[in-house]
Amino acid sequence: MILHLPPLTIEYKLAIMTKRYQTPGILHIGWTTLLLLYCISVSAYPAVDKHESDNKPKWVGTWGTAVMAIAPNDIPPKPGIAHHVLRQIVCVSIGGDKLRLKFSNKFGNSQLTIRSVNIAVAKDSGVIEDSTISLLTFNGQQDVTLQPGTEIYSDPRSFGLKPRARIAITISFGEVPSILTGHGGSRTTSYLFADNAPQPGDHFRNAIRIDHWYIIAGIEVEAKNSTGSVVVFGDSITDGRGSGTNKQNRWPDILSENLLKDPVTSKVGVINMGIGGNSILKGGLGPTGLQRFEHDVLDQEGVRWLILAEGINDLGGAQDSLAADDVAKDLIAAYQQFIDLAHAKGIKVYGATIMPFKKSFYYERYKNSARIKVNEWIRNSNLFDAVIDFDQLMRDPSDKDVLQYEMQSGANDFLHPNELGYRFIGNGISLSLFK
Repeated sequence: MILHLPPLTIEYKLAIMTKRYQTPGILHIGWTTLLLLYCISVSAYPAVDKHESDNKPKWVGTWGTAVMAIAPNDIPPKPGIAHHVLRQIVCVSIGGDKLRLKFSNKFGNSQLTIRSVNIAVAKDSGVIEDSTISLLTFNGQQDVTLQPGTEIYSDPRSFGLKPRARIAITISFGEVPSILTGHGGSRTTSYLFADNAPQPGDHFRNAIRIDHWYIIAGIEVEAKNSTGSVVVFGDSITDGRGSGTNKQNRWPDILSENLLKDPVTSKVGVINMGIGGNSILKGGLGPTGLQRFEHDVLDQEGVRWLILAEGINDLGGAQDSLAADDVAKDLIAAYQQFIDLAHAKGIKVYGATIMPFKKSFYYERYKNSARIKVNEWIRNSNLFDAVIDFDQLMRDPSDKDVLQYEMQSGANDFLHPNELGYRFIGNGISLSLFK
């Protein structure tokens, strides 16, 4: 099934206000920010039938990643992926007996041809369990061409997918666009083969190793109607900067592990929609939060919960106290929109407070004051269905504006957690929110 991505169904009506802030490292241009008032196309979101049987099957996300136009420093090394084979590894959350995969050419500037795709259970270093190899098809064919701006689902495929399984997705490519769609911060190694696909027993001596994902966008399982997923919407802290490569220990991974341990929440999928360097309002890496919210949250199958954990990069880009105050106001307005849009689809929204960042390269007192203002709104607005207080969880007891030293990612980063910090965050989220 090919998905032709339409213009946003959300119509934003814009009132212009002058701003003075920028995002470091991105286009440093003067701009006017937008106080966003919107109307929702009700027809885009049909009402949910409350009397649907819990036994009626539906599709639910078990893995996903926020796609963007791949940055120049993240493009595949020579010889590239065109007319070659790429094996990519992902770690799912919940299991299932039938699945389908989503592939994306959303940001491509020309058509993309997939000659074949197979999936298998992955072992260490990209080696697979040969007995689990399964060929995917698209409308009954093993090859498919995606036009620019489109995404496609594979045909449903029977596959004994276990919870937290690592799955190898091996794609043989034809022509590919010069602008690739993917996700730079995979924290997971992919394997590029310049010649033919690897043979059974191949130990990948000749594979080129790349820590990025290309073209893959999601995996869904067929599940009962009572099953659902939580989308985690955020920046590099959600994307896992500071976590271990191939360890699958970002805080959403820890949350997934904990959900699986409780029989009541063991059918809750976790979809990580974090992008490192992303901003909600403007600038940053990838589409802004405002631009990608519909695609990355509202369009996901089977979503029942949303954790909103973004805003630090917007605050970090403020150039003076007046700009920081404006950013705080605009973040709050954006949060309100996200809440309303999610609630219109029956999705519960949990607000995560912004963690302290004193001693980091971003820090200025006026930025911290704006962070405190935003956090107070998150805690006290009563618009979120619940609040997950990352700020209180991670701050140093002796200085509430600093991350706990043993929890930060080292080299005096004081912005991103380390592996211990991510586990602490994941363990700090109450499972009662998903019962």
